[in-house]
Amino acid sequence: MTILVTGATGLVGRHVVGQLVQAGESVRALTRNPAKAGLPEGVEVFQGDLLEPASVVPAFEGVQKLFLFPQPETAAEVVDLAKQAGVRRIVVLSAAAVTLGFDTDYHVRVERAVEESGLEWTHVRPGEFMTNMLQIWGPMIKESRTVRYPFGDDLDSAPIHEADIATVAVVALLEDKHVGKAYTLSGPEQLTVRGQVQAIADALNETVHYEEVTREEARDILKAMGGFAAESADLQLGFVDYDGGEGSGDQGYSDQDYSDLMKPLPDFGLATGKTGRTYAEWARDHVDDFR
Repeated sequence: MTILVTGATGLVGRHVVGQLVQAGESVRALTRNPAKAGLPEGVEVFQGDLLEPASVVPAFEGVQKLFLFPQPETAAEVVDLAKQAGVRRIVVLSAAAVTLGFDTDYHVRVERAVEESGLEWTHVRPGEFMTNMLQIWGPMIKESRTVRYPFGDDLDSAPIHEADIATVAVVALLEDKHVGKAYTLSGPEQLTVRGQVQAIADALNETVHYEEVTREEARDILKAMGGFAAESADLQLGFVDYDGGEGSGDQGYSDQDYSDLMKPLPDFGLATGKTGRTYAEWARDHVDDFR
């Protein structure tokens, strides 16, 4: 049995590939740049782009199961091509925002395309990734060992390790009991921003200062950083909501909805029978990214 992983060099996809290899599965990986993939030995690497469905067709040959990275623009066509090629099960990388009703178009379109195909499906819906702040706090910590950010003590969250998202995807690919289910995922513990920064400091075995700033000050800092930090600043800081409308200062969610999103959820344990990795473990896994 061959399993195709799309988005194979992404935050989650790379872990899906690695865990499937560890499980002894035959793994095929789709990436736009095979020369830079850096995937484990034995993985078949195919060049292709989900935004160009015809380019993916060769990778579908002989594949029975598919981990699908979300590209709503072409999802219906990609799923149809997969079905024609003999794929029988698709596990979708979706988002917790679907469960809570914030996402009514982007990931929903991908989920709907898969469900309407008649194939076996499972939706994996993570909330906040632990690694979301890596590209924002990482440069700050490298430069000055100081994180300048708002919400230090008043915003609890339960972010999830990207490897745990992959673990749920892998069991859904390999085990029949997950067919037709949607798992909304969080990490095992709630942490304030200040607590997350302290976990990174502990992993470094160095002092990392946390400096509370206003949302407006933080937006200026992130915009000046460029890249992902600048692109995500307005959403991260609540100046716009999930759908791009004007935010209310709480990262785009109502107080109750945000509270529901941030609580530790049971689905990781229900899917895997395990306890998820803590933020401290994530920080140790990524310690070199902060040095």
